[in-house]
Amino acid sequence: MRSFQLLLPGLAALLCGASASLAFAPFSLPLFAVLSAAGLWLLIREQSPRQALLRGWLFGLGFFGAGTSWVYVSIHTYGNAPVPLAAGLTLLFCAALGILFALQTWIGARWFRGRGAWLGFVALWWLFEWLRSWFLTGFPWLYLGYAWTDSPLRTLAPVAGVWGLTLLTLLVAAGAVESVLQRRIRPLIPGVLMIGLSLLLPAQWTLSAGEPVRTAVMQPDVPQLQKWDPAQRGEIVDQLIAMTEAQPDAELIVWPENAIPAFYYQVADRLQPLLQQLGSRTLLTGLPTSELDIHDRQRRLYHNSVVALGDTPGVYHKQRLVPFGEYVPLESLLRGLIEFFNLPMSSFSLPQREQPLLAAGPYRLGVAICYEIAYPELVRDSGQVSDILLTVSNDTWFGRSIGPDQHLQMAQMRALENGRWVIRGTNNGITALIDPQGQISARLPVDEAAVLSGEVVPMQGRTPYQVTGVYPLLAFNLLLLLALLVIRIRTPEKHH
Repeated sequence: MRSFQLLLPGLAALLCGASASLAFAPFSLPLFAVLSAAGLWLLIREQSPRQALLRGWLFGLGFFGAGTSWVYVSIHTYGNAPVPLAAGLTLLFCAALGILFALQTWIGARWFRGRGAWLGFVALWWLFEWLRSWFLTGFPWLYLGYAWTDSPLRTLAPVAGVWGLTLLTLLVAAGAVESVLQRRIRPLIPGVLMIGLSLLLPAQWTLSAGEPVRTAVMQPDVPQLQKWDPAQRGEIVDQLIAMTEAQPDAELIVWPENAIPAFYYQVADRLQPLLQQLGSRTLLTGLPTSELDIHDRQRRLYHNSVVALGDTPGVYHKQRLVPFGEYVPLESLLRGLIEFFNLPMSSFSLPQREQPLLAAGPYRLGVAICYEIAYPELVRDSGQVSDILLTVSNDTWFGRSIGPDQHLQMAQMRALENGRWVIRGTNNGITALIDPQGQISARLPVDEAAVLSGEVVPMQGRTPYQVTGVYPLLAFNLLLLLALLVIRIRTPEKHH
């Protein structure tokens, strides 16, 4: 019986973490973001640093185990790893990410006990989300703020970004626990005030900068296991050409990430007749590119790129590469060890210089390739100087998991934060057009070859979030922790 009682809090932490996935797409039950965070605070409140560390890690294991379960699909189905190995690698990935939760709960239990400890919990969670946006190239997935993308509270996003919605969630979650336990309303006041502020904010901060642009986005639905087969190359390109020729009125044509599974020179002859038909129209396509290393002219670098073809040519190279999918950390040790470390096109490099925006006629496009759309600050940099945002992806890697839905939800949040239309082109779904309020105006079914036709409106002006970025909230949370530390140092006798 005693053993069970000792195991129960750990099991509760695991389940609390896993339940958070219900807050995000495709389930979109935002209350679970509040319940999950409240559950963790209840489990570690007034616990020793050791207990807080263990429960925090178990929470993180459940949080990432359920929320990023799509990693297994990539490793097993497309990395050809056997089931035990794929399951083991997925577990290792989630366990490693869980260490971040373990650290934040340990720090809280060690340094932010007693008076105001719940505010320390809020600030530490927020800071560790921010840490995940850049540490070891970053993994900015499953931020609590995404839970509110389709709710009335989304009006806070243009002002404070997903970061502000995360802070709101945490203030409500931990504040509610404290209000119940302390039997007073005061701890819940900050969260309630933020909710009230969100409901009073205007829905739109940017204005139209021109006439709607007729857009056609190709979703070719090429099976991942065929995509990089040279024998399939001609058929893949011909399919895209035929889909494009059926859209003669489209001013802006989008092909998805690595839609052309070859270097441009290998398909130039096949594309030439289509390019001659473009006239003033613009075709944007994902494809691999190569160039000489500016530091070593004997070496070539390869990039995951989007290329603009037509009257306004240009190229954008991806700036945030996926570990193992696009480059292999410790390559000399891991390359060839198992087939997963030999995935096609897993030797990409970062761009060597500053990159200008791509253009479609008179309009400027901010581009994000694949999971770059998950980086709020990266997209903000291009969003504030562009008229339209474009993201292309190949979510075939995720299979029929929750991954594509989560990915689309993040694109919706970037539209909200930047007050821009977002064009999202994917190989097999979810292809969509998203308006500046984060609402999907049109989309295609998953796993279906089709063309998404619609209009997007160029936008001008900047949202408050575009002006300030993450920095006001970063300063607020750092100052909050500093204030709590000062209080603790001045009243040490209350924390024994």
